[in-house]
Amino acid sequence: MRILVIDDEKNIRRTMAMALESMEHEVICVASGREGFSEIQRATFDVVFLDLKLHQENGLEVLEAILRLAPEAAVVIVTAFASIETAVASMRLGAFDYLPKPCTPEQVRQLLAKIEKTRRLESRVAALESQLTAEVQEIDLETDSPLMQSVVAMAFKAANSDATVLLLGESGTGKSVLAKAMHARSPRKAAGFVTVSCPSLSHELLESELFGHVKGAFTGALSDTQGKVAAAEGGTLFLDEIGDLPLVIQAKLLRLLQEREYERVGETRQRRADVRVISATNRDLEQAVRDGRFREDLFYRLNVITIRLPPLRDRYQDLGRIAGRQLDFFAQRAGKQFRGFSPAAIDAMRSYHWPGNLRELRNLIERAVILGSGDQIDLSDLTEIIQTRSELRVGGRVTLEEIENEHIRRVISNSRTIDEAAAVLGVDPATLYRRKKKL
Repeated sequence: MRILVIDDEKNIRRTMAMALESMEHEVICVASGREGFSEIQRATFDVVFLDLKLHQENGLEVLEAILRLAPEAAVVIVTAFASIETAVASMRLGAFDYLPKPCTPEQVRQLLAKIEKTRRLESRVAALESQLTAEVQEIDLETDSPLMQSVVAMAFKAANSDATVLLLGESGTGKSVLAKAMHARSPRKAAGFVTVSCPSLSHELLESELFGHVKGAFTGALSDTQGKVAAAEGGTLFLDEIGDLPLVIQAKLLRLLQEREYERVGETRQRRADVRVISATNRDLEQAVRDGRFREDLFYRLNVITIRLPPLRDRYQDLGRIAGRQLDFFAQRAGKQFRGFSPAAIDAMRSYHWPGNLRELRNLIERAVILGSGDQIDLSDLTEIIQTRSELRVGGRVTLEEIENEHIRRVISNSRTIDEAAAVLGVDPATLYRRKKKL
């Protein structure tokens, strides 16, 4: 590594240079912060050893200047005036580590090994992030739909606060995408965004995943586990499909939200949590409260700011653009080129009601790219259900029953309850329930 030593004692500079060069590092030594700034402006350094007590210079001020000039450098404070206060101050400003004088060559060697390991991990993370960016489509919240524009505006306003947010919407409408975007625009963006999928595990395992457990808490608990709440410390905890959270855990979640406290499974010690909670569900939580499946107090605690995401069928202004971006993404991954969609394919997608929303559209485009052989995605490249449904339009060669059935499906999917759908259709709810069951 290229290393800069800033120390006003000549003997220290000479012995540090000898030790570092014996470890096969490239070393430059200077006697002041001013000389160090000049060297940093001329070359890039991996490590800077900085004496905290320079002649007529404040070491902490020099540290701040170095971090501005070379933020990629690992700055190590070395001083004979060792104290907890100065160590804490330098680390808070951004120093990598702290060594007291006199230090041995072995201490220096171990510290450099630690820096090298950290650099390798950072490079690995950067490579993985680059790979992930190439393989996972970028979050897209651009919209021409007035309904979706109001949703995004409200979400971004809420992002600046620590208020609990409840995202509602059908499966596949992009609730998790919006939650991540809110975190990225929040004061907590530097910390983690941690997702808990509420219906994925039994309540025993879910409680352990959420709050953590101590060794021996249950069969198979061979070591302490911190849990997702601790992992999200300082950041955002996203509770996906909160409507499926078991009642036994709902009380503990309520305590976390109200008192910012929780306990690991098998532990009596109370722990504090600094997390912002965003939850999402495709269920009717008010009905769940009435049915006794969801705690009313938890519902009101989650329901501080409620944002309802519209289904894809209510934002057809965005369909062509979203489909086009999906096509470009999957075509690039598959090493293919397409000129877009044929008029018949576009017409079919606009006639379809998309019960699976954005997720269904993504899967459809990926399948079409893989199976498509022409220079355009045509109607024949789409799934059979879309081809069939695209023919179900007023004035087409379809029966009245087919038109009626499709109209009923769409009204039900656009309504929160059967009673609401029945009111729109002008029929009795019991009649609509029987018709829905038949369909």
